[in-house]
Amino acid sequence: MACQLVADVGNTDTVFGLLNLSGREVLAHWRISTGVPRTEDEYRVLLCALLDSGPPEADTIRRAVIGSVVPSGDPTVRRVLSSVVEGPVIQVTARSDLPIKIDVEEPLTVGADRIVNTLAAGVRFGRDTIVVDLGTATTFDCITADGVFLGGVIAPGVSAGLDWLARSTAKLPRVELAPPGEVIGRRTEACIRSGVFYSAIGGVDAIVRRIRESWESDEILVVATGGFAPVIGPYVSSLDRVEPYLTLEGLGIAGAHLDR
Repeated sequence: MACQLVADVGNTDTVFGLLNLSGREVLAHWRISTGVPRTEDEYRVLLCALLDSGPPEADTIRRAVIGSVVPSGDPTVRRVLSSVVEGPVIQVTARSDLPIKIDVEEPLTVGADRIVNTLAAGVRFGRDTIVVDLGTATTFDCITADGVFLGGVIAPGVSAGLDWLARSTAKLPRVELAPPGEVIGRRTEACIRSGVFYSAIGGVDAIVRRIRESWESDEILVVATGGFAPVIGPYVSSLDRVEPYLTLEGLGIAGAHLDR
């Protein structure tokens, strides 16, 4: 079966996905660290190993699609992808000719992740939507029913509090973000985990509430995506659904549109 390979290059992680040619179905996905230094050969070997572990029916990769917020690594990613696909390597940017409108003051500064989230939300849901992308940063993207990106909010990411506490204090340890067993911690690690976890949940709920108050729309769908979406999404009362791979789907839909 012919498919396409997409790469969502973030500040913390890079997520690869194999999707069908329409971009509507994720066949496989892998997450690697963006910050680990790798030579181009190492990168290629790693990617080939990941692809070898993919579904056997995905035997032909017709195109590759990149969405990146790390410009310094883009040339390497493009060269590596060019070596493993038979067709074009497409990079999605604010200049890409996509069936959406970026209605903000500086459209060329909008990141590729927010662009493809807008595209995927417009195609998938067809209604006014807030996409909450829970990654290195937490972004709130406001997308109209007809695929217009109105702008949004950018906040510190879910793990920012964990990183700041470990870096800025002498005795507080770095802990993993996970749902705490109880709100009132009885050990230092449990106190930190509870504080950061519930601060993140409360922050998402508060920002979504304020967006709802300022956006003149009667029915707004709130969707979470990104690496932390499966961890905190089920605990956020303002969310309607969790779609962890919405960004990958947006890249796939963009690839299908641009490679015509």
